[in-house]
Amino acid sequence: MDLSLSEEQVLLQESVTKFIQNDYDFEQRTKIVQSDSGFSEKNWQLFADQGWLGMFFSEEDGGFDAPPSYLMLLMEQFGKGLVVEPYIPTVVLAGGLLRRLANAGQKAAYIHGIANGTRQGAFAYAEPQGRFNTADLTTSAEKKGDGWLLNGYKSVVLNGPAADFFIVSARTGGDQRSREGVSLFLVDKGVTGLTTRDYPTVDSMRASEVTLQDVALDKTSLLGSEGSSWPIIEEVLNDAILAACSEQVGAMEVLYRDTVEYCRTRTQFGQPISNFQVLQHRMVDMFIEHEQAKSLMYMACLRLEEGRTEEGFKAVSAFKSYADKAARFVGQSAIQLHGGMGMTEELRIGHYFKRITAIENLFGNRDHHLKRFSSYRA
Repeated sequence: MDLSLSEEQVLLQESVTKFIQNDYDFEQRTKIVQSDSGFSEKNWQLFADQGWLGMFFSEEDGGFDAPPSYLMLLMEQFGKGLVVEPYIPTVVLAGGLLRRLANAGQKAAYIHGIANGTRQGAFAYAEPQGRFNTADLTTSAEKKGDGWLLNGYKSVVLNGPAADFFIVSARTGGDQRSREGVSLFLVDKGVTGLTTRDYPTVDSMRASEVTLQDVALDKTSLLGSEGSSWPIIEEVLNDAILAACSEQVGAMEVLYRDTVEYCRTRTQFGQPISNFQVLQHRMVDMFIEHEQAKSLMYMACLRLEEGRTEEGFKAVSAFKSYADKAARFVGQSAIQLHGGMGMTEELRIGHYFKRITAIENLFGNRDHHLKRFSSYRA
């Protein structure tokens, strides 16, 4: 199997790496997360100028229909820099749904804004009772004349505070947990009946709780066909899992490298603690866990590039379940080997640990994906 990168992939990887090294050190990131918005609008515009926001859209929509490997490479580097700009919520989730389902008018209204950095979106799909079952919906959409009336509640809507629009999943038919009867709606922020409660998350991101009370929408708000959106939601969430876990892999590399460097300089009993064999073994285990997670990252990416099929989704679940396990081991080991310093706000490893822990419970935890993996045919 040839895992070598193409010239275009190398250029993408190098450009993101250069951005992280020159414009996104830990001090700069700290200033960004302490700002009112929680991200840098200047950096977001830079992402647009570099083509990172639009590259997954079709050529007709201003992109070049980049395959999943580009997402993997970009997000791995974002993980190394602990980037807080809302790439997954806007580009992978909202953008992924739009490029698959939007009609010409919807594309003109939303996709072009995402690609040029002037619009941000959020996917409101999670509900408290559903846990990780995205088909478990109490949010309803009822026909009213030529339009729709939405009622419901969505939890942990990533990038909700900065989003200009929401894509909301709602039930238009079927039972509460049925995969049939799930529809998607475009809802602009500020529409009557939509309220949000915004808050920072433990990993320095931003999210919202979204309440919809008699939100009246016209017929053009329906995204795709009525009642048939669940398979597309599953496709997009698999892309988001690949993105988030690739970010985990990048963060794990920084954690183990920082730990090795610290152990080389920290002295005890007159010698660096890296000389102690038990700590050497722990650091080797950290390296192995990271490398195995990275191997599964490539495997999941290649399966998705072959087609978004059951085999690809199975590989994504394998990657997610292992990456969660590896990230917890690497993160906890990094904290432990740094001692009390590992828990301080001033040291960056604690912030990396928060992010990989948050990803562990994003889009389904390890137990969920082990069960999902076993549900597919051998």
